[in-house]
Amino acid sequence: MTTVAPVPSSRDLPHPAREEIRLEGVLHALSDPVRLRIVRELAAEGIELSCSHFDLPVTKSTTTHHFRVLRENGVIRQAYEGTAKMNGLRRDDLDELFPGLLDRLLTAAARQAARHGEG
Repeated sequence: MTTVAPVPSSRDLPHPAREEIRLEGVLHALSDPVRLRIVRELAAEGIELSCSHFDLPVTKSTTTHHFRVLRENGVIRQAYEGTAKMNGLRRDDLDELFPGLLDRLLTAAARQAARHGEG
């Protein structure tokens, strides 16, 4: 019996494989305050969140861009559930590739937010 691989849907989103994730891409993705805010919230919640969950100070098209940068650089995984695009932090992949990096960045971002009176 021959098995056939599933045909990708037009709603499937491209993600880099773990071995394709590069440090400079991750750092670039996390260098923007809005993207860092998204990652901090995903890390704090520890679950997948829909795009509409985030209350960001940018337009919808800019929000879409920020999520795409995070996804294309291997920081988050996105998948459709019905009409919602769900976002999850790729913590396992990032921790395997760059041990301690994500935790240190999140700690530093929290300290900076506290210092500047941000949430």
